[in-house]
Amino acid sequence: MRSEVVKKGVERAPNRALFYATGITPQDLKLKPLIGIASSYSDLVPGHIHMRELERFIERGVASAGGIPFIFGVPAICDGIAMGHPGMHYSLPLRELIADTIESVINAHSLDGLVLLTNCDKITPGMLMAAGRLNIPSIVVTAGPMLTGIYKGKRRSLVRDTFEAVGLFQAGKMNLEDLENLELTACPGAGSCQGLYTANTMACLTEVLGMSLTGCATAVAVSAKKKRIAYESGIKIVELVQKNLTPRRIMNENAFRNAIAVDMALGGSTNTILHLPAISLEAGIKLDLRLFDEISRRIPHIVSLEPAGDQYMEDLEYAGGIPAVLSVLKSKLYPHPTVNGRNILEIAEKGKIENKEVIHDLHHPYHKEGGIAILYGNLAPEGAVVKQSAVKEKMLKFSSPAQVFNSEEEAMSAILDKKIKKGNCIVIRYEGPKGGPGMREMLAPTAAIVGMGLSDSVALLTDGRFSGGTRGPCIGHISPEAAEGKENEPAGTLAVIEDGDIVHIDIPARRLEVKLTDQEIKIRKAKWRPPEPKVRKGYLLRYAKMVTSASTGAILK
Repeated sequence: MRSEVVKKGVERAPNRALFYATGITPQDLKLKPLIGIASSYSDLVPGHIHMRELERFIERGVASAGGIPFIFGVPAICDGIAMGHPGMHYSLPLRELIADTIESVINAHSLDGLVLLTNCDKITPGMLMAAGRLNIPSIVVTAGPMLTGIYKGKRRSLVRDTFEAVGLFQAGKMNLEDLENLELTACPGAGSCQGLYTANTMACLTEVLGMSLTGCATAVAVSAKKKRIAYESGIKIVELVQKNLTPRRIMNENAFRNAIAVDMALGGSTNTILHLPAISLEAGIKLDLRLFDEISRRIPHIVSLEPAGDQYMEDLEYAGGIPAVLSVLKSKLYPHPTVNGRNILEIAEKGKIENKEVIHDLHHPYHKEGGIAILYGNLAPEGAVVKQSAVKEKMLKFSSPAQVFNSEEEAMSAILDKKIKKGNCIVIRYEGPKGGPGMREMLAPTAAIVGMGLSDSVALLTDGRFSGGTRGPCIGHISPEAAEGKENEPAGTLAVIEDGDIVHIDIPARRLEVKLTDQEIKIRKAKWRPPEPKVRKGYLLRYAKMVTSASTGAILK
């Protein structure tokens, strides 16, 4: 076993002594595999507050299968709590810290196998990156979606009923009593936010990649089913160690193609365009941004959860979950192994749709194309991302004068002060991976726009990113970002766009352009000077110096 390097031989007497200090018996240490349980439990993150109980079930499973479980902690950030203020600078950079933390703990102690207990936005991709990098037998347990709340007889959720409520209140369409009651009822307990936002999208794609047990993605956080999956995952990791079935054998090129296909069918979060390339790179596979659009062109959108639709993760669970979605797409999928011991095509074959109102078939999709589109043009030479399934038809093509802001705070202030009018195109720059730094999510401004009734008449462009909860013509990940370039010349056009410039969006044609000639752009670039950096110390400074473009997954080099 891999752990023999720390427990076998006379020279390892000190190492064994320290293991015995944890209460392990000599017989167990000699014979049993050492299984790490990377737990992102936190009292701060609603999606993670129930993980202590799940840890116990994983431990039971590991022990019952003949392994020795060791729990160690991994940090977690709640994107919802971090949203709309400087805290969001840390969300995406946390992904790299998580991968590095797990690598450090596993390799320092030479453990044999790894269970990854995760749930929320950047924690899941960070853990999958670690699995691909370490390439030791691993299994993922996503801790499950939150149930919807109830207020005035209607189901409620975080994004539509709190973030968008801010705009409704500002527009005079909601009173203070309703706003306060929605705060109390929208999030009734443990779990990841109820719609198809980043956390739940990544849970679904983890199951498709083959790294979690069938049914794990949609089993709700408070269910006994989730506890059973945790227990069974503990058993399964010991079997994976015995068979030496490693992540790179599971997360092969076919697995990533299938994950992209299901992402498009679900209409998942645009953040997957960052995370899947970062995970694949750790697994030894390079995903080109154009592949996402290629797959989106041929995979229809067959599930419509919030924010694009009015259904929730609990509806997808009761409709058959990911196996049911796979059953619809089985003719378009590729074979690859999974931690279940079954090929993904076998799982697809056995999937069954329990509610055709939630999961449509290929002949009656919500949209003929997938949920995400990649746009190119002089404003985004390296690409930009939009959740096209959440854009109304009349806004798929849109031309308007730009209103330019150099930070999210500037834009949010203008929105709440009602300075944004119908027909405007909001441009928020210097919020990319380097310029942010950290590529903040723009859920606060996009939700306020929706709440104020402007989502059908206002577009928003940024080199930052959007929450999975965003809807409307919101285009993010614009690459090169405004802060990218040499000392006195920006790499892209975003840095030199000005108020009043006409922006043209054509999502069906995959175009994003500003109506400027090449000569005008060249003159402006020559006059450009970089802004003062927003941070001058700490992790964010190091991150800004090392991070790459959003078009390559915002990985560190």
